Amino acid sequence: MNHFIHHLRSSSGIHAPDFRESCHSKDFLHRFDALQCDNSVTFASFLSFAKTATTVFLATRVGETRSPPSMPPSPSDAPATKTPGASRPVPERFIVSKGTLRWDRFMNSAIVFGGIGIIVAVSGIFAFIALEIAPLFQGARVEEKTKIALAAPSGALVGLDEWSELPFYFDGGSEVVFQPVKGGPAQRLPTGLPTGTQITAKRHNPVTGRMAIGTADGQVGFVAIQYQSEYQGQSKPVIKPAVKAEPLLPLREAGTSAPANLTPILDMDYADSGDKKLFAAIQEVNGQHQLTTMSLRQKKSLMGKGKTEIDAREDLTPLLAGAKPQRVLVAGTADSLVALTDAGEVLYFYRLSSGWELRQRFKPFDGGQVSGVDYLFGQVSLVCYNNQGKVRIFSLFVPEGGTTRLFGQTKEFQPINGPITYYRASQRNKSFLVGNAQECALCYATTASVRRNVKLPFEAVSVAMDAKAEHIGFLDTQGSMHLYEISDPHPEAGWSAFFGKVWYEGFAGPKYEWQSTSGTDDFEPKLSLIPLIMGSLKGTFYAMLFAVPIALLAAIYTSQFLAPGMKKIVKPAMEIMASLPSVVLGFLAALWLAPLIENRVPSVILLVISIPISASLLGILWGRMPIVYRNRLPKGTEYLIIAPVMLGFAWLGWQLGPALEKAVFVATMPDGSQIADFRMWWPRFTGMSYDQRNCLVVGFMMGFAVIPVIFTIAEDALSNVPPSLTSASEALGASRWQVVRTVVLPVASAGILSAVMIGLGRAVGETMVVVMATGNTGFFDASGNFLLGELGLGAGKFPLADHWNPFNGMRTLSANIAVELPEAAQNSTHYRTLFLGALVLFGMTFVLNTVAEVLRQKLRDKFKIV
Repeated sequence: MNHFIHHLRSSSGIHAPDFRESCHSKDFLHRFDALQCDNSVTFASFLSFAKTATTVFLATRVGETRSPPSMPPSPSDAPATKTPGASRPVPERFIVSKGTLRWDRFMNSAIVFGGIGIIVAVSGIFAFIALEIAPLFQGARVEEKTKIALAAPSGALVGLDEWSELPFYFDGGSEVVFQPVKGGPAQRLPTGLPTGTQITAKRHNPVTGRMAIGTADGQVGFVAIQYQSEYQGQSKPVIKPAVKAEPLLPLREAGTSAPANLTPILDMDYADSGDKKLFAAIQEVNGQHQLTTMSLRQKKSLMGKGKTEIDAREDLTPLLAGAKPQRVLVAGTADSLVALTDAGEVLYFYRLSSGWELRQRFKPFDGGQVSGVDYLFGQVSLVCYNNQGKVRIFSLFVPEGGTTRLFGQTKEFQPINGPITYYRASQRNKSFLVGNAQECALCYATTASVRRNVKLPFEAVSVAMDAKAEHIGFLDTQGSMHLYEISDPHPEAGWSAFFGKVWYEGFAGPKYEWQSTSGTDDFEPKLSLIPLIMGSLKGTFYAMLFAVPIALLAAIYTSQFLAPGMKKIVKPAMEIMASLPSVVLGFLAALWLAPLIENRVPSVILLVISIPISASLLGILWGRMPIVYRNRLPKGTEYLIIAPVMLGFAWLGWQLGPALEKAVFVATMPDGSQIADFRMWWPRFTGMSYDQRNCLVVGFMMGFAVIPVIFTIAEDALSNVPPSLTSASEALGASRWQVVRTVVLPVASAGILSAVMIGLGRAVGETMVVVMATGNTGFFDASGNFLLGELGLGAGKFPLADHWNPFNGMRTLSANIAVELPEAAQNSTHYRTLFLGALVLFGMTFVLNTVAEVLRQKLRDKFKIV
């Protein structure tokens, strides 16, 4: 027994002096000495005593002050008298100092405070982003501001100035009447037209301030209504109107068969595109409606613009084919026009070098009488409305398989109650107003949404809108104007605009598109986030496809197979790679890697194939060699053989790339010639584009940025697997690879998953590499498919959606924010949409991290026994 006690002390490192010092009663010491001398004690009693003694010893060594567990009674022990309160105190060397305890409490508080601070900061960022994007999903506000006693007669043309402070009306007489909103006498300014001029048609353009007029004797002209703001010591400007008439021009030449007094103009329109100026008018000639055009020219000299003269007059009546036009509209390009007939048909005329042609005729509605047609801002789309309250938009686009732009229905709105009697288009965006005497609807054309329905407490007969689209003036049956204020800063926003398919002007069908700005005022913003989300997923996918296998295999080899001396060099080198700035990587990708890969894609393909195959074959051959030869190479230095072979195969694959291109990637040109060029072969074989800055470049360079992150964390997880597990597996006869596959990888799986997810987060949020190494153009498959495109291999068809094409670029959410946010106007729709993109990016990473954390916890629970 004494020999066993000595062995217990030696193997555990617990000696008798330590036992004696750590005990708290003489009774305990007495039993310990008795056990050493009593050879009759049982082994179970000794183990019970040893267990209790070890517990007491360990408790005192960690500074615990609680009383030791009670010892089991010994048969040979006599009852001992215990003195209350006589427990032995803890030695001073095991008592923690007060300074250490205070510092420990301080650090605990600091950690708790820091954690709460991080939660508050992240919540604050989230709240800030949410407040920025909240206005995007709010509707329009239309409220009555004031009522103006305009005293306008029925049928008068009404208009608003830019500031909506001096509305006017024109009833076709010799004066234009202006009525201040703030009260005061009306201002009556003469038009300057010849005395006795009888006006039969009029149309006002709030942007140019010109009112086109047509007379009863077949003449056309303009009355310019302009406003000037003057400061006369006041804080606010004083608005002063001015009216000036331009000379009238006869629509028909003198000496025609129809007398001048029998050719009144029923409707007319005018467009000026700079070089082209065009009048179109519907005249009544001998009781019949005729359509006539008159083009103008304006000479320019060093002194400026000269006098406007008539260039040509053309009669389009023979092209009507018996139709009776009621309304005419001239496109802003002054090379086409649209006429609405009494039968509810729309006729589309286009001017060629040889003359006018009737390109299209269609009926906007199958039933109901067409109330009117008008151009939307930009004059590419027609807004058609009828007496049943229906509104449809027809836009110009090239239909599938066609070559000419024609009108096709793209939008339909929720109808209003009753017939539509008036229409007014905004001159700032694609908003417009339709309504009748009791109700009006503010609509937005791009998203086909009704922004606001307004019930009118009066009977409206006409409407006016200022150039800023901030005020609406309704003229009621009493001649008064009701001025309404519009607040709709984000009409182009909405769930359908951000995440749905939208049929934009000029497109042959609905699609996902991102194009936030353009060089023209009539631009239609395209704010779909789907191409940007797909770009983020695409860039991340190709980067991880390249980075994850290399990083994980390198981590496995470094932690389990590499010699310790070389490991001390490899791991710090990989960690230093993680510190490389992404802008440097993007610079290298754009100026060096992209041009290099552009002409050597077949060589890259051979590299990807030859390197892993050569390593695998060499490993198989090495494993089949006799153990005598394999043992001659020190453990962990096998790379001295593998690396040269892999480099040799890589060099061979790079050199054989041109030969592979000549043998396989041969493109047949339209003239029948054949060219061995992968860049030309790929579009003809798959129907997809090929760009220099593509996903292949992004995968290499962004993967290069992600590899060090994944490698470092994964290597730490693999190295922290307890050596006892690997030693036990090897002792049972498992090979090194079997140990890694069956023991190391499952135990370290939670850490490996964390490494992959952190690398994924780096790839999702990468900005500079994507901006500099890709075309930075967001697009989605034209057919709208998410994963697969048109099925069929070759001949321009490939079973892959266009946005997954590895040889074109992308635009990611992070790159889009970095590029466009500095140029976005604060609080604009574009500005807030970029914040919405940031929220979507945050949501994507949050979901990925949450899923990864759940999987990691399950893996930890599965292998928690180790």
